[in-house]
Formats: sequence, structure tokens, C-alpha cells
Amino acid sequence: MIERILTARPRDLGGFEVRRILPAGGRQMVGPFIFFDHIGPARFAPGTGVDVRPHPHIGLATVTYLFEGELVHRDSLGFLQSIRPGDVNWMTAGRGIVHSERTDPQVRAQGAALHGIQSWVALPRDSEEIEPAFVHHPHSTLPADEREGVRLRVIAGSAFGLHSPVATRSDTLYVDLHLAAGARLEIPAEHEERALYVAQGELQVADARVPTGSMAVLDRGTAVAIRALQASRVMLLGGAPMEGPRHIWWNFVSSSSERIEQAKDDWRAQRFGRVPGEADFIPLPE
Repeated sequence: MIERILTARPRDLGGFEVRRILPAGGRQMVGPFIFFDHIGPARFAPGTGVDVRPHPHIGLATVTYLFEGELVHRDSLGFLQSIRPGDVNWMTAGRGIVHSERTDPQVRAQGAALHGIQSWVALPRDSEEIEPAFVHHPHSTLPADEREGVRLRVIAGSAFGLHSPVATRSDTLYVDLHLAAGARLEIPAEHEERALYVAQGELQVADARVPTGSMAVLDRGTAVAIRALQASRVMLLGGAPMEGPRHIWWNFVSSSSERIEQAKDDWRAQRFGRVPGEADFIPLPE
């Protein structure tokens, strides 16, 4: 039932902690998901908050989904968008985009909380160089359902008879699950690759216990029954595998190592677009 269990690695991002689960040794992706960070939960004193300065991406889509708190997104296309719990910010980098994420000044003044998931979805080879785009989906537009101790919301793709309005470039599975203690749910085999990330609580998956901060990558082709050993918040993710592995360096993802080198040169030379209203520049890591 379980191919393997991955354990998140803590990382300090300067004032708050994330737990990184993908990419992992021996497992770069689950479906198109190539990067998966569990942010927080974090608390910021009044006057402090998140300041992710403008930085570039290519060859992927970033997906921001919050459980608690608020972030303000700005990008080189000119979009300015606050994201709140249950909303989806889906930014397609394609041939190149720059964005920043910061705590809203009014929220910062009061003291902020932040908890959620930041993930990257790799683009198929024929879509890696598409025009960049940004779409925001309020939580009310995402399909939801309740059943015997389980509340679920389909963030992207199709699951449990529901279909998200979020447009994707490949078959994608992404679902937010709330399970009461003792609740059971069968994960169908309709998607080729699937994994369960336990953001809070603990699951029983087959004969294995999967605690907070762990991801169970499920075997292909078989339905899997899960049970919540305590009240749990779980992200179900996956979809069709990519056509092959990807090169990943800093914020760049591509099927071509030469394209990664070009992106490095473009950032050094400041040939990427600029984020309106932002003056900060992050030098290329060396």
C-alpha cells in the first residue's frame, strides 16, 4: 500500500521555519509536484513578518495554499494579490517571472500568524517556455464536501467526484483533507501517483503510522484506506508523472541543464522583469 515514507527536513528561512519534503533523496517528484514546503505554524511579533524579496522562476508553477494568516503577492506581470486561508494563488512561471511575498503592513503592525503549504508543480516539456501567468481562486470557488468525519476541498484536479476550476497543464491531484479522530477514508486509484502529507495529526495507512511532518507515497494502481488516529489535517497530492526527471537549481526548474544556465545568466544581467513597487534585488547564489 505504501511505496515509501518521506520525512520533512526543517529549514530556517530567517525568522520562521519550513519543513521541506520534496524533492527528497530517491524521490524527486510525486506526479508533477517537485517542491513541497510546509510553512510554520509561525507567530510574528508586532512589527515583524515575512519578507520574501523579489526572486525569479522558470519552468514551473508555484502554488500557495494557507491554513492560517495572510500573504501579499506581487509579480513582474503587475499582479498584486492578498492570499488568505483556503484561497489558491497559482503562478505559472513558464519562460520566466519574478515575484515577492510579504506580510501586509496592517497585519504586520498587529502581529502575524502564518501556516500553510508552498509547492511547485513542474510543467510538461512542451509547456516549460509558455508565457507566464497568475490566477487567484478564492476559497469559495473550490469544490468541497463532507462525509462521516471528513471534510475535503479539491484544490486542483479531480477527486472524490469533484473537479477544481484551477487550470493545470497536466493531470494533477491536490486535496485538503480534515479528518476527525477515528474517521476513515478510501483514497481511490484514479490518479497514477499519489501521496499523503500529514500537516497535523497522525494517520494509519495500511499497517504504517504516518505522523505529522511525514509524507506517505502510495503504491500505484490500488485504492488505499486511511484512518485518522487523532484529528488530522492532510494534503493529498499527485497526478500523472512527468516525462522524465527535471533539473532543479535555486528557483529554476527545467528538463534542460542548458536552460538553467541561461536563467542564471539572465538573472545576473537583470534581464528578468521587475516587480512594480519593489526595489530589492537578491544576487544569484554562488
